[in-house]
Amino acid sequence: MSAEANDNGPIVGMRHVQALLIFLNITIMFIGRLNVGVSVVAMTNAETTNPDFPEYDWTEAQKSYILSSFFWGYIFTQFLGGYLCKRFGVKSVMFWGVFGSGVCSTLTPLFIGFGEWQAYCGIRVIMGLAQGVVFPCIHQHLAKWSPPAERNRLGALSHTGIECGNVSAMFLSGMIAKSSLGWPGISYVSAGVAFLWCALWFLFAANDPTESRFIGEKELHYIESSLKHNEKYHTTFIPIPWKAIWTSAPFLALLIVRCSENWGLSTLQAEIPAYMNGVLDMDMKSNAFFSALPFLAMWCMSYIYLITADVLLSKNSVTLTVLRKTYNSIAFWIPAATLIGIGFLDKDQKNYAIALMTISVGVNSAQTIGSVLNTIDLSENHASILMGIVNTAANFVPIVTPLVVGWVVEDNTDRTEWQIVFIIASVIFFVGNCIYLVFGTAVTQPWDAEDYLQIKEPELANGPASQEKPKEELSLKINEKIKDTSNATNR
Repeated sequence: MSAEANDNGPIVGMRHVQALLIFLNITIMFIGRLNVGVSVVAMTNAETTNPDFPEYDWTEAQKSYILSSFFWGYIFTQFLGGYLCKRFGVKSVMFWGVFGSGVCSTLTPLFIGFGEWQAYCGIRVIMGLAQGVVFPCIHQHLAKWSPPAERNRLGALSHTGIECGNVSAMFLSGMIAKSSLGWPGISYVSAGVAFLWCALWFLFAANDPTESRFIGEKELHYIESSLKHNEKYHTTFIPIPWKAIWTSAPFLALLIVRCSENWGLSTLQAEIPAYMNGVLDMDMKSNAFFSALPFLAMWCMSYIYLITADVLLSKNSVTLTVLRKTYNSIAFWIPAATLIGIGFLDKDQKNYAIALMTISVGVNSAQTIGSVLNTIDLSENHASILMGIVNTAANFVPIVTPLVVGWVVEDNTDRTEWQIVFIIASVIFFVGNCIYLVFGTAVTQPWDAEDYLQIKEPELANGPASQEKPKEELSLKINEKIKDTSNATNR
């Protein structure tokens, strides 16, 4: 029995179960995506982990191909995932995406055994294709299950799986590689948790509250009445207003700010360790604590941001638009300043460099509340499509960033060359957020309307009877679901 609020359904209900499933999904997906960093080290330097397993002599270029190969597939199914989950439902698309990723993890040691690094790249590309459909589904699922008053909380809580996955991939993969399972165990454990999640998702997930076998009457009424849909919403494919989306200033601002975030974050995560190694003579990757510290800070800060945002919204201290822009400014502008600061440190100031890097990555977690969830604000009905477009564009950026760094930095030990890299990232952080501040919004856009592409009939729409009909249809649908739930309980 769950505790219940007076008018807002159960305090803990099926909507929270869906958020938990998404949190676990993101965590598991990131473990499968990021464990390759530890796996490659274990395969090419067996003495540091478990020497009882095969060791491979791969060049640095071959290792880089392996590390990036996931994204070769990942960027191509984002948009497809957004369309598929609108057409066939989130439950089935997410299930097969995660299941496919688990199968790839299972087959990884076998592929490496007969094809070495080329086969490893191939299976990682397929894994990227499978995982690419997941994030658009996540945003569509949150849109259908989250009452507007709780959407920020449930969405941010779900996305803390990103930070949890980052930390888990680093620590768990290292422990598994040193155990009796060796480096193959990293893939097998990743596959196991993926298949376990699939079982939980199959049992407890539902495309929307009206399809759930476990939802209670009060929670169903609370969610469905708060979303204000028409009678046939859950069974109707709503046409996608492509022209309106691509000419929407708030959406284009979101697209720019998400690409800016990925440029800055890829610089923080991928390039600063190289800078510290070349200029500050520090090998961050060899020190597990220093490597994990920024991600631990990011994970902890994500909950601080979640709690403070919830308090501010519950007290009506700020509007959701103001909250989004404030948090995004924190996530972008503080790292923009610390990036430049890191570029002026020398070998005698290593501790300051670690501190600034930790601060940069830690405060950047505010971008989840700042702009990640903005797709749902702009359009509940097309959240998966928006996420598919945004994620496709944003995930091209980490492919471009290393190319720019390679063009600018010819001498890895030259601090002035690295300063140019950090200034570029800082400017992109700053300008991207400025565009979001001017054009961004958390207000639902007109093209989100279910009948936006239909011929309008003003004389019918203005009548008082037509205004009451959607409410009556919604009440009838909810009452029918409640009767079905009660009959099932009695049986």
